[in-house]
Amino acid sequence: MNLLNASQITEVFRRFQSLNAHPQTELVAPNPYCLLVSVILSAQTTDKAVNRATAPLYEAVSTPQQMVELGEERLSGYIRSIGLYKNKSKHVIAMSKMLIEKFGSNVPDSREELESLPGVGRKTANVILNVVYGKPTMPVDTHLLRICPKIGLAEGNSPLAVEKSLMERIPPEFMNHAHHWLILHGRYICTARSPKCAECPISDLCCRNGLPRESDSC
Repeated sequence: MNLLNASQITEVFRRFQSLNAHPQTELVAPNPYCLLVSVILSAQTTDKAVNRATAPLYEAVSTPQQMVELGEERLSGYIRSIGLYKNKSKHVIAMSKMLIEKFGSNVPDSREELESLPGVGRKTANVILNVVYGKPTMPVDTHLLRICPKIGLAEGNSPLAVEKSLMERIPPEFMNHAHHWLILHGRYICTARSPKCAECPISDLCCRNGLPRESDSC
């Protein structure tokens, strides 16, 4: 596969920055705890679906204690429209109990502590560390796993391999927002079925790994 060089990678993120200087998560949550819940719920589910389910939930619940008091059965009623809602309900209740018992109801700011929580894996921990605590992490979801090797930003065929490659190659000045730019790019421009290459701000830089050099879509 072809990889972009350092100056090309800088140009990619300079263009993203010029178009959207302060990208934000599309998950809607009133506080860090609720954001953690939303990220857990977002596994194999779109942010829009999560937001639809959690809008009424967060009117009733905004703390770990309130979530525990709500209980697994009633939580399931709020999130029934989300995939794997039964397992996610169990994880959210167990996670909330652990936050109360071990962390004083506060969302921890270390990877080790976050990953000790039920339902929280590396990607979820990276999201919280970045969005809540402003740490330069790289949560790799399905969008990043798909588009970063294709563009030539990273190599690897697993989330961890792509994460490590991106962390090594993206200039530090772009790291705080890099994963948001890439997620939005994969969600709205470099889509899986019909990539909008004619609208792409980095089409002249993209390596198009895995795509024909001349194709109908690009």
